[in-house]
Amino acid sequence: MKQFFKFVLATIVGVIVSSIVIVIIVAAIIGGLIASAGSDKTVDVEPNSVLHMAFTAPITERTPNNPLAGLGILGLDKDKSTGLNDILANIKKAKTDSNIKGIYLDESYMVSGQATTEEIRNALIDFKKSGKFIVAYSEIYTQGFYYLASVADKVYMNPKGIFELKGFNSEVTFLKGALDKLGIEVQIIKVGTFKSAVEPLFLTKMSDANRLQVTSYLGSLYDHFLTGISKSRGINKDSLFNYANNGLVQLPEDAVKLKLIDGLKYKDEILNDLKVRTGTPNKNDLNSVELADYTKSSSDKDNKDDAASSKNRIAVVYASGEISGGEGDDNTIGSERISKALRKVRLDDKVKAVVLRVNSPGGSSLASDVIWREVMLTKKVKPIIVSMGDVAASGGYYISCAADSIIAQPNTITGSIGIFAILPNMQKLFNDKLGVTFDGVKTGKYADLGNIGRPLTPEERLILQNNVNRGYDDFTKAVAEGRHKTQEYINSIGQGRVWTGEQALKNGLVDRLGNINDAIASAAKKANIKNYNLVAYPEQKSFLNQLSGDVTAEARCRILQSELGDNYKVYEQIKSVTQMMRTPQARMPYSIEIK
Repeated sequence: MKQFFKFVLATIVGVIVSSIVIVIIVAAIIGGLIASAGSDKTVDVEPNSVLHMAFTAPITERTPNNPLAGLGILGLDKDKSTGLNDILANIKKAKTDSNIKGIYLDESYMVSGQATTEEIRNALIDFKKSGKFIVAYSEIYTQGFYYLASVADKVYMNPKGIFELKGFNSEVTFLKGALDKLGIEVQIIKVGTFKSAVEPLFLTKMSDANRLQVTSYLGSLYDHFLTGISKSRGINKDSLFNYANNGLVQLPEDAVKLKLIDGLKYKDEILNDLKVRTGTPNKNDLNSVELADYTKSSSDKDNKDDAASSKNRIAVVYASGEISGGEGDDNTIGSERISKALRKVRLDDKVKAVVLRVNSPGGSSLASDVIWREVMLTKKVKPIIVSMGDVAASGGYYISCAADSIIAQPNTITGSIGIFAILPNMQKLFNDKLGVTFDGVKTGKYADLGNIGRPLTPEERLILQNNVNRGYDDFTKAVAEGRHKTQEYINSIGQGRVWTGEQALKNGLVDRLGNINDAIASAAKKANIKNYNLVAYPEQKSFLNQLSGDVTAEARCRILQSELGDNYKVYEQIKSVTQMMRTPQARMPYSIEIK
């Protein structure tokens, strides 16, 4: 009886404590929502202000719909994340805003793909046409942030800071040794000599074909990187290559000597310089506006034109993330959600043209085909232009190829036209490592096809290979039809090979190089309209709809990243493998991480 009351008391205390915690969490969220509601009011920009741009959070395609961003509720979303859409809009707005005297690029780590950085960089170059200044400062210049900052009128760094200029490196983590130790054989069925997404599962190093393609596209990306810096800083491209190749930039003073930056300053000196540039008395605080706040500034009212009253619309459909069946979310491409969005804009008479913004490494080949079908149907009734982001490869290219035209950045990663399927054979793990065996009865020879407790028979492997072959045939036919090429030619540049946007322009996989605004302008021209409003699809989920799933997922993600550190990417890779076991995949290599 004594034990009984002990457990009852413990249960009651547990319930009370849990209730208090839930109340605190709910109160924090409600308080955050109230604070957020107050912060949604229009932001007034003071005269002689600078637009402060500091990228401290990963840059997504669209600004997340999160009213708690920047409030740090529950330790999540402390940083105000601004999507590429608002970053570009704000730079354009600042160009003609009389209250903005210049842009201050603050120390940033540029957690973004190369094409995203390219879009922002080009917007900054256009901003400079206004005659306004751009000043960049950082304690640590990563190669990505320096590429962006190199367009500034003046580039400064902390006297004790770190400057990186070392060349590009792409590394693949191979899991075969670990799988062998576990007694797991990964059975691969694929089409494409260059389809290297599965290599880490059955090789211990790059294949010759994969090394060839990585050397090719990495060289293309690096050449574009050096060319951009060369033009901005007025330094010979070969000299830049030499600086990096021979490790000539080891100290901040080296960067100044080689004219990569303009000087060494501490933060207070930078702020004083900005005060001088804006005519601010030294005793006064510098007037500045944060990028996220500037989105809500009233200055955009001064820049409106006839487009605001136009009934014509151009829909921008955002397809970002890995491709799978179902609804997906703002960070993944669910075939059902994107298909609904395409159907909606196709049937809306006010929408005169569509821009499909693709930023995806691919995923399920079936889900990719579902979206491709909707693109085909849309093309029959109104113009549809694809704008490629950081990556639009494999399934990401599949959903793009039917468009009227495709616009990519020079450093977009695309192509990877190929199909594969994987099925693990875990017999040794179960039998030898765990002592687990299986037995059963089946009514047909292939009733247990897909059983991971045994190896595939030759007949079963042939069935799967035929399915993958058919998928590749469908893929190359779709590309050939969309790009007005022969299937034989598409096969010759397909085989899973990855290309940069610059290379894809030469081989015919894209039509021109440019950004999302170029795609919008192209769509308007094809629809023969001059004034129009932009509308974004699919609609972003409301905060309350996201709350239960996204907050939990983000908290779990941050805990894992904190605990695993650099090994988190291995966890992500293993997680990706489990997802790839479900259906045949039109997916590029796990990830192309360029450092």
